[in-house]
Amino acid sequence: MDIKKIGIIGAGQMGNGIAHVTALAGYDVVLNDISQQSLDAAVSAIHKNMARQASRGKIAETDVTEALARITTTLTLADIGATDLVIEAATERETVKQAIFEDLQPHLQPHTILTSNTSSISITRLASRTDRPERFMGFHFMNPVPVMQLVELIRGIATDEETFASCQAVVERLGKTAASAEDFPAFIVNRILMPMINEAVYTLYEGVGSVKSIDESMKLGANHPMGPLELADFIGLDTCLAIMNVLHEGLADTKYRPCPLLTKYVEAGWLGRKTQRGFYDYRGESPVPTR
Repeated sequence: MDIKKIGIIGAGQMGNGIAHVTALAGYDVVLNDISQQSLDAAVSAIHKNMARQASRGKIAETDVTEALARITTTLTLADIGATDLVIEAATERETVKQAIFEDLQPHLQPHTILTSNTSSISITRLASRTDRPERFMGFHFMNPVPVMQLVELIRGIATDEETFASCQAVVERLGKTAASAEDFPAFIVNRILMPMINEAVYTLYEGVGSVKSIDESMKLGANHPMGPLELADFIGLDTCLAIMNVLHEGLADTKYRPCPLLTKYVEAGWLGRKTQRGFYDYRGESPVPTR
C-alpha cells in the first residue's frame, strides 16, 4: 500500500520524534494529543531539533520549512482516521493503548494500518481489541528517534504480509534500518537492555557501587556511551519499571523481578530527566547523583 499520510497519537518525546522524521521524509503528518500545551511543546521541540540539524549541515534550511509545513496538530482522534498509517505513541500502559484503539476504530478508513510504538506490550493482544488484527503490528522506534537508526517491526499472530511490507517500506524511506522481532515480551532490544539496567539498579540497591561508580564502570570498562543509570533516567524510570513488569509477568521468571529501589524511585515521582530527578538530580548546573 502506498502510504502518504501518517497519524501519530501522543506528542511526547517519542511522538514528536516520530513526527520529526516522518515529516522530513516527505509524509504528511497529523499529530494528536489530549493537551494543546503538549502539542505546542512538541512542535516547538521539532522546530528546535530540525534547526539544530540544519546548523550542522545535516539538512537544508528549506527542508526544515517544508517539513514543518507538513505537520498539522489535533486534539480530536477523529482527525487521525483519515490517515493511511497510524502510529500510537502514548504512555507505556496497556489499558491506555487499548482505550485509544477502541476510540479510534469508528473513524478509520478501511485500508488504514494501525501500529503501536510499544516497547514491550503484546502486539497480538493489542490487535485483538481492533477490527483489523491483520493490519496491525508493532512499530518500535528507538529514543531519540531522529538520531537512532533502528526500528523494530513486530508482527502479531494475525499480521498479514502486505502490512509488514508497507511498514518496512516506511522504515526504508526514513533512512532507518528495520529489525524483525517476534511478539514476545519486550521484543529484542528491551529484552536485553532492561534487565541490564535493572541489574545496575540492584547493584546500587545492594551497595556494590554508587551511582557514579556504576555508570563510570560501564562507560570505561564496557565502552558504553552512557552508564546504565544515566540511560535509565534518559528513558524514564516509569517506562523502565513498566517494561520490567511486562517481562516479569509475561515470562514468569524471577530473574526479571523489578528492583525494589526502581519501584521506590517511581513511587516518589523521581522518573529521571523528565521530572528533573531520578538517579541524578538535574535541577542544578550539572547532574548530581542522588545516591
